[in-house]
Amino acid sequence: MGDGYLTNPATFLVQVIFGLYATLVLLRFLLQLTRADFYNPLSQFIVKATKPALNPMRRLIPGVSGMDLAALVLAWLVIGVEQLAILGLGGYGFQPIAALLLAIPEMISLIINIFLFAILIQVIISWINPGSYNPAISLINSLVDPLLAPVRSRMPDLGGLDLSPMVVMIGLVILEMLLIPPIRQLVGGLI
Repeated sequence: MGDGYLTNPATFLVQVIFGLYATLVLLRFLLQLTRADFYNPLSQFIVKATKPALNPMRRLIPGVSGMDLAALVLAWLVIGVEQLAILGLGGYGFQPIAALLLAIPEMISLIINIFLFAILIQVIISWINPGSYNPAISLINSLVDPLLAPVRSRMPDLGGLDLSPMVVMIGLVILEMLLIPPIRQLVGGLI
């Protein structure tokens, strides 16, 4: 299905556009969850980019224990619309329930990948320009430190060599490998 000449480029564009917005919404959720600096310029950009869609949802979906559930639901809906477009481009027709179900493992995978890339960026920056201040570095540190701190505290002292990012990244990849395929299989069985 969906063997048209323009199907792959159109699918790619849908994934890029919806994926970028879903990433921004999930970053807003995660940065609020980790209590990152709200006044950071990048935080302000994320807030302004997500505010038009998120504010109406907040009237319907309240936050719980410091978690912005409206942001999670918005990210899920954005990924659901992306999946709906991909199904349509692939020739599977209009299947909104299937798209929303397929959005669940995609959203979990995106969250894991946000953390993976943030840790990787933090490691690369620590090699290239250690100890420098940058608004992006500050946000990345706020995002990944809650994952890295427990591992760092349990790692043996290796003379200044911090292997906690590698341990956490391996753990995240294993989590994704163990978690996402069964969810995709379960969701695929329901469709």
